[in-house]
Amino acid sequence: MNRFRAAVLAGALLTLGLPAMAVAAPDTTMHTACTSTTNSTTPTMHCFALYRSTHAFGPNATPEGYGPADLRSAYKLPSTGGAGQTIAIVDAYDNPNAEADLATYRQQFGLPACTTANGCFKKVNQRGAASPLPTGSPNWGVEISLDLDMVSAACPDCHILLVEADTPTSENLGAAEDTAARSGASAVSNSYGTDEFNGMDADAKHYQHPGVAILASSGDYGFQPASFPASLANVIAVGGTTLAKADNARGWTETAWSRAGSGCSAWIPKPAWQHDANCGMRTVADVAAVADTDPGLAVYDTYGLGTQAGWITVGGTSASSPFIAGIIGLAGNGSQITDASSLYTHADKLFDVVGGSNGYCGGDYLCTGLDGYDAPTGLGSPNGVGAL
Repeated sequence: MNRFRAAVLAGALLTLGLPAMAVAAPDTTMHTACTSTTNSTTPTMHCFALYRSTHAFGPNATPEGYGPADLRSAYKLPSTGGAGQTIAIVDAYDNPNAEADLATYRQQFGLPACTTANGCFKKVNQRGAASPLPTGSPNWGVEISLDLDMVSAACPDCHILLVEADTPTSENLGAAEDTAARSGASAVSNSYGTDEFNGMDADAKHYQHPGVAILASSGDYGFQPASFPASLANVIAVGGTTLAKADNARGWTETAWSRAGSGCSAWIPKPAWQHDANCGMRTVADVAAVADTDPGLAVYDTYGLGTQAGWITVGGTSASSPFIAGIIGLAGNGSQITDASSLYTHADKLFDVVGGSNGYCGGDYLCTGLDGYDAPTGLGSPNGVGAL
């Protein structure tokens, strides 16, 4: 955490009357796919994909972690819907195996084929052209595979557009965002972020496209100052949960994930539709879905992990953002969602996530899963498509 972010977090804790304390140490079985890069003149984003190393990797391994049927059960999703809808994914660099790996995932779980040939899948560069594609990056390759698989899990009948930025700078990812929004997509998911920075208002325009739902992951570092672009008022900030099967009416329990990003923006004013008490600025997140790597989500990737390529178990809020984007496609309402405000008027159609914590805030809603709104999980997780 840099000095500015540390100062903002300390200020938030003091507002609550609490001493400044560090968040819990991360689980060492989790590996970060993308590392953070800091450049004083060109802000650089990093992806939020995490993967576990405590199981057997490889193309012949049995998939471990939740698959599409588990997620449809947990979130009460309809088995059909989304035909004619396109979900766009924005990432950096190229994953040359993206389409082939997506085909393996969908075949494994009985989902319809989604290929370039049948018009379901399309991959372009940040200018919207099929070539030349960016240089490949194994790290971002894991992120791309995760994003494509999570959209597929949520909305098997949706078309998928993958827009690959030349590099993960705010400028290039912003250009890719504009291309994705111009494509006719009903929702655009962004599983990356960076520290808020002076001058980010110049990049904010790339994430504001009326008639297109824009989503961003809240981050995987627990209770800290908010991450850009999730902190933008017109972006739906997606937090993370821990999801477990249970013997109850829902069949599942859900709590705030210990690493789900949450925080109070230092730059973005509080939207008129957000009314939480202990953050005078924009609070992250708005909504959430599964992100915990235990037991995690089954993903197929043959590019990002070298000799460990194949079936891997992945998580992070990099999973929850494209999954929620897919549910928006399933509902067919993306053109009516210009920010998170509609979620705040349909909170009764979400599962309220209670329990769990992502840091130290004396049990306050900014870092604790409580009744009603809380920052790690927002208003809750999808209960069908009614809120989206």
